[in-house]
Amino acid sequence: MHETCSGEAENPLPGKIIPAMNQSALNIRPATPEDIPVILRFIRELAAYEREPDAVLATEADLLRDGWGEPARFTALIADYGSVPAGFALYFTTYSTWRGHHGIRLEDIYVTPSLRNRGIGRALLARIAAICVEQGCPRLEWDVLEWNEPAIAVYLRLGARMQTDWRIMRLSGDALTSLAARDLAPHPPIDASS
Repeated sequence: MHETCSGEAENPLPGKIIPAMNQSALNIRPATPEDIPVILRFIRELAAYEREPDAVLATEADLLRDGWGEPARFTALIADYGSVPAGFALYFTTYSTWRGHHGIRLEDIYVTPSLRNRGIGRALLARIAAICVEQGCPRLEWDVLEWNEPAIAVYLRLGARMQTDWRIMRLSGDALTSLAARDLAPHPPIDASS
């Protein structure tokens, strides 16, 4: 997961009082296709925060296809603070063969810098946790960059446990194409909609 809850881990301006979140000002709602431009803006802001500002290849058309096409590949939430989009969370389902149940994988969670320190990131996580519980999911998982110590501190305080025995493996680009070319077994066409 790409994330930033960094501004919620501690007061970045010691000596200054950060106002508590006005619960009535916060609205967390399902994203709609009309939110795609703001979601893409948040994704780009997040990439800049994560020190990879040029890594975003996603387009509005990609998000429309994968979030609202058939089948939808992800679900997104928007956190509005007042009438301003303050952040988002994007997630999808996974499956645990050991648990025999689906779970939720949080891909991105982000709160725009000017609206941090109001509990918005925690509220987004709490909403996704509630969705997990409603769906009977045994777990909610995400990744965090090892250098993002403020976010890690927030997650640990919320009760998350860091998995230290597992490493993320990824095939992409030429390595993915090369391995796919080694598939010699005859197989029926795969229905891309499933």
